[in-house]
Amino acid sequence: MKSVRIVSKVLFYLTRTLAISYMLVFVYAFISSSINTQAFRLVENGSRFEISYPFTDTPFLLGYNNMGYINTMLMVFGLYALFFYLLSNVFLTFSQAKLFTQKGLRHLKQFYISNFTLPLLALLIASIISEVEGAAEALVALHILLGVFAYFIAAIFQQGLKLQHEQDLFI
Repeated sequence: MKSVRIVSKVLFYLTRTLAISYMLVFVYAFISSSINTQAFRLVENGSRFEISYPFTDTPFLLGYNNMGYINTMLMVFGLYALFFYLLSNVFLTFSQAKLFTQKGLRHLKQFYISNFTLPLLALLIASIISEVEGAAEALVALHILLGVFAYFIAAIFQQGLKLQHEQDLFI
């Protein structure tokens, strides 16, 4: 069980770093595109945009200059920030000394519910505001499949929590 704690701790830090990174990109892209900072430039006769790294002229985000595309891009960054944050909480659960806790079960429930609902909602919103590619539908299906596995793990956790509580009462 010690190796599981070590791996989950490493994955916790990795996914938490990814969550923070996605959130920073979301905030930076939102600010740059909404108030037209110097980092946001229109190129190719205004049909495309570039968002540069902070304090440089080197572009790191490129896209089409229409509101549907920009809003969809921002939605993806925000939702993946949330996804990696919730996933890091799941890994945090597996790194604890006591595995079956109410808090751990809550983290798993948040993760599977968000994987069932948010990708479908995002696909619906994205299809309303812009054209959606087939790859997006496959990505939504993968998130739903991930949600199913998290649901099964949450059911196991709930049973483990119940058995642990009964054992505590018996002793």
